[in-house]
Amino acid sequence: MAIDILAAGCVTPIGFSLDETAAAARGRVARLREIDWLDRRFEPYIVGTVLDDGLPALADDLVTHSLQAREVRMLRMAHAALADALQALPEDCGPLPLLLGLPEHHTTCPLDPAAFLARLVTQSGAPIALARSVAVARGRAAGLMALRQAAARLASGEAEYVLIGGVDSLIDLYVLGTLDLEGRIRNAINGDGFSPGEGACFLLLGDPVRRGTMKPLATITACASSHEPGHLYADTPYLGDGLAAAVGELLEATQSAAPIACTYASFNGERYWAREFGVARIRNAARFADSMQMEHPAECFGDLGAAHGPVLAALAAHGLAGGYRPAPCLVYASSDRGDRAAMLLDPAPQPAG
Repeated sequence: MAIDILAAGCVTPIGFSLDETAAAARGRVARLREIDWLDRRFEPYIVGTVLDDGLPALADDLVTHSLQAREVRMLRMAHAALADALQALPEDCGPLPLLLGLPEHHTTCPLDPAAFLARLVTQSGAPIALARSVAVARGRAAGLMALRQAAARLASGEAEYVLIGGVDSLIDLYVLGTLDLEGRIRNAINGDGFSPGEGACFLLLGDPVRRGTMKPLATITACASSHEPGHLYADTPYLGDGLAAAVGELLEATQSAAPIACTYASFNGERYWAREFGVARIRNAARFADSMQMEHPAECFGDLGAAHGPVLAALAAHGLAGGYRPAPCLVYASSDRGDRAAMLLDPAPQPAG
């Protein structure tokens, strides 16, 4: 399996494009701030937020809808990120399928994935083929979980290009309050927690066989997904099997590959996630380089929820294309309720001329 990442669009608390986000993450620029909402100790939440004045306004056709504030926020962020990702799309290209990851943590009224997709098309005006698009509320791993389906669609010729992505905002009073009651929000007395964030990211994917003159950022050489029975909300004992299985499947599919030289991980500050990667690395120790670089940019922008996996993939691809990250590169994302997804990235051969 091979898939080209042809372009990517990101909106995060540290940038309104992939270039901006990558530069800030590379420089370890953190943009986490206090907001007016207070936690259960009556202290301000510290979060990563996207600047509102950089986002497009809500489409006129959606203004009369009774939309949650969180959904409005997500539509506006997704609009900006989609526009960025689609700049590389040929003008004569028809509507393309979108495989979209949405939040696994819901506010008082869960999002309707199909309705959100339709509203995103209205909001953005993007050439999305709704009948061939899917949205799932599976959190951080959702975007990377879509890679296998994207590869099948590209290989069959069903689509010349496929979009995958994710959008989320944990900056919702109900979501924040719930996570705070669960003891998961980082604050002055809780070091084993995370800083909530928000963002959107989309990857434009194509088949290397039909690459043409487009210059990919990187090539996905393998992808895998699994499930962790002992996830954060399960009664089952935690053993770290989910991520270890996904990484093992990747490495089995690429027996001739060099040792992993760089990893982009969905760490968010909670110790659970570091233990998980430790299990995966120990079980596959021979396939990791001793000098492997570890990147976990949540320290810069917070936990991006369903946008996290696609953002990590975009940042890794940008690093390979720019020559400042070594290959092969492992990218993985883990969702709170057990989903695990991973992929391997290599630099893409550039077209002649």
